[in-house]
Amino acid sequence: MPILESLIRPIALIIDKIIPDKEARARAKLELLQLEGTQELQAIEARMTAIVAEANSADPWTSRARPSFLYVMYVMILWALPMGVLAAFKPAMAQDIASGMNSYLGGLPEPLYALFGTGYLGYTAARQWGKIKGVDQ
Repeated sequence: MPILESLIRPIALIIDKIIPDKEARARAKLELLQLEGTQELQAIEARMTAIVAEANSADPWTSRARPSFLYVMYVMILWALPMGVLAAFKPAMAQDIASGMNSYLGGLPEPLYALFGTGYLGYTAARQWGKIKGVDQ
C-alpha cells in the first residue's frame, strides 16, 4: 500500500505544523494511525489511485479533462483583473460588460446547468466504479 504510506506521512507533517498543543497533536496522529486500516482510508486510497491513473492515462480526453476544466475556471477568475483596470478608467463600460455576462449566464436554462453537473459527476463516478471493478484502466 504505497499510496497509504505516501498519504500518512504528509498528513502527519501537516498535523505537526497546524496543531501547536503537543497532546492534541499526539491524539490527531493516533487517530490518523487508527484510520490506516479502516475503510475510510481505503476509500481515500482508491480515489487517489483513480486520480493518479487518470492523470497518467494515454487518452488525452481522460488525462486532460480535469485540468482543462480548471483552466477555464482560472480564466474566469483572472478575468477580474482586466475588468478591475477597466472599471478604474471606464466604470460604465465595465458595469455594462459585467451586466451582459450576468444576463447571458442567467439566461442559460437551469436544466442545462443540471445536465452539465450530472454529466460531470456521473462521468467521474462511472470512471471510479470502473476502476474499482477493474474494467477501466
